[in-house]
Amino acid sequence: MCRESGRLDDTTMEVENMTVMMSNLMKNLNNDVSVETLMKNFNNDMSVEIFKYLDIFESSSAIDRFFEAWCKASQEGWQTLDFSMLKSDFIKTRVEPFVWVNNRFDNDLYNLLFAALNSSNGNIKSLIFHYNLFLTDDQFMYTAKRCPLVRRLVFVSWNRIKKISIKKAIRGWKDLESMTMPSIRDPKYVFEEISKNCKNFKELKIMGHLHMRFASALTMHLPNLKVLSIRCSCLDMKALVLILDKLQHLQVLNISHSCFVKPGFSVDDRERYMFINDIDLSTIREKASRLCEFFLCEKQTSCIMCHRTRDDCGFPRWFMYEEGIWKDDEVKSLAI
Repeated sequence: MCRESGRLDDTTMEVENMTVMMSNLMKNLNNDVSVETLMKNFNNDMSVEIFKYLDIFESSSAIDRFFEAWCKASQEGWQTLDFSMLKSDFIKTRVEPFVWVNNRFDNDLYNLLFAALNSSNGNIKSLIFHYNLFLTDDQFMYTAKRCPLVRRLVFVSWNRIKKISIKKAIRGWKDLESMTMPSIRDPKYVFEEISKNCKNFKELKIMGHLHMRFASALTMHLPNLKVLSIRCSCLDMKALVLILDKLQHLQVLNISHSCFVKPGFSVDDRERYMFINDIDLSTIREKASRLCEFFLCEKQTSCIMCHRTRDDCGFPRWFMYEEGIWKDDEVKSLAI
C-alpha cells in the first residue's frame, strides 16, 4: 500500500468545532440572527474559541465585526464551500476504490458538511474540494442535493462516487458553468449529462491524461466548450489535434507543463509510457493560432514543473511539492 496519506490538522478541527457550535446556536434561535440576540445567547465555550484567534492588542470591535459577519453570512447563506485545505485521513490501496479512509474522519467530515450546508440556505454556487479529499457517495449526494445553484465544481477524487450519483448530481446542477474533474477512462456519461442539463457550461479542467477516448467524448458532447485546461498531464497528440479541429468555439486552451506520449498508451500502465522527445509543435501552434489564448510552457527542458509531470507520468504527486501548488492554473478563472 502507498504511504501517501492526509491528516485532519488541529486548525481544521477547531474551525469545524466552531462551525458546528455556531450552526447549532442558529438552529436553537429559530433563525433570529440579530447581533443582539446572537451575543445574548453566546456561551463561554464559544467565546473562548473566538478569543483564540484574536490578538491581545485587538479592540473589542473585533468581536462585534465577527458577530456582524456571521449574522450576514447566516442570513444570505454561503456562496462558496471551499474545502481545498482539507485532506482525508487515508491510505492508497491496490483494489477498488483504491483508497481506504479512516471512519472517524468520514464521520467528522459528515458533521462538517452538515453544519456548513445547513448555514448556506441552498445558496452555494462554488464547491471546491482538495484533490485528496475522498468523499463517500452519500456525502457527495448529500452535498449535491443541498447545493442546487452550483456554477463551479472542483472535485477530482471520485474514487468512492458511483456513476449514477455523478449523473444525478449533474442533472440537478442546471446552472453549472465550470468543472475541474479527473481524467477517467470513459467520461462519455459525464459529458452527456452536462450537454443535456447544463446549457451554460463553458469551462473544463482535466487533472490526469488526455487520451483519444476522452477527447472523442468531449468533442462529441460538448462542442461549444470555450475554455479547456489540461496542464501537467500526459497528452496524446492525435487527441489534442482532434480537440483543436472539433471544438470550433474554443477560445482558451492551456497545456502548460504537459508532456506528449505515443498514441495508444494505457492509463493503467504508467511504467511503459513512451514519451516523445523534441516533438514538433508547429501543427499545434498553427491550429491554436485562432484561439484568444493558448498557454504552452516554452522552457520544457529547464522547467521544474515540466520535469515533475514527466517523472510522475502525468499524475503529479502534488503532496510532495509546494503546498497548494495543485491549485495553480494559467487560466485565471480556473485557478483557486
